[in-house]
Amino acid sequence: MSATTTSDVFVPTFARLKREGRAALVVYVTAGHPDPDRSLELLRGLQASGADIVEVGVPFSDPMADGPVIQASSQRALAAGMTFDRTLALISRAALEIPVVLFGYLNPFLAAGGDALRRAHDAGARGILITDLPVGADPGVESWVGDGPLAFIRLVAPTTPPARMREIARHGSGFVYLISRLGVTGARDEVPTDLAVTAATLRAATSLPVCIGFGISRREQAAQVSTMADGVVVGSAVVREADSDIGRALALVRSLRDGMDARGSGAAH
Repeated sequence: MSATTTSDVFVPTFARLKREGRAALVVYVTAGHPDPDRSLELLRGLQASGADIVEVGVPFSDPMADGPVIQASSQRALAAGMTFDRTLALISRAALEIPVVLFGYLNPFLAAGGDALRRAHDAGARGILITDLPVGADPGVESWVGDGPLAFIRLVAPTTPPARMREIARHGSGFVYLISRLGVTGARDEVPTDLAVTAATLRAATSLPVCIGFGISRREQAAQVSTMADGVVVGSAVVREADSDIGRALALVRSLRDGMDARGSGAAH
């Protein structure tokens, strides 16, 4: 498990939101997208626009779990010269007051060297989410991440049995990310009808906060999902707006936050 100090930053965030009767708005963006300068502007704007946690994606050449919007953002960032170390420099320059989760695929983290997680922490990251490192897949790498200075945030698929949910959560910290549907990332028209049941099953399996993502793109969806969990994750919809206009991306974040707050949220444990 991660050291206690790593996940401490997430504890007061979720505790405060719970006292306020609100769910966390977790926003994903790709480092270096739409370009390095506007990426910094976007990161700083997210905090001002109501994001409670930011996931910063490390661009990768083969993002298999992502849909076309995030794939394209990753390619654009790579073409502009974004690397793992430049991602850390971007996080450091942004100097956000809200928790930052470093999000990505395993290869860039391994290629960055044995001190990659320490350097990420020093740059301001407080959590890590690796999309292609399921529990039990590589105990050595999992120990490296789990014993490091970042909260180790784990993914749970909607088809995961309760016993496996408990095992996954037991090997994580910070919060648990529940994928709302199978497939790749990207906006969808409807929230899955069985999502509330899946979320309740996961919440019964762990004391960690539960955040739900994949496919959430509109104010109404975010408001609906916010009643099921401790947090709502939005990625592709924000990245798509940032493609053309940072202001539109931030306006979407404000709209999502307003919708969640108007609904009243944060399902109680």
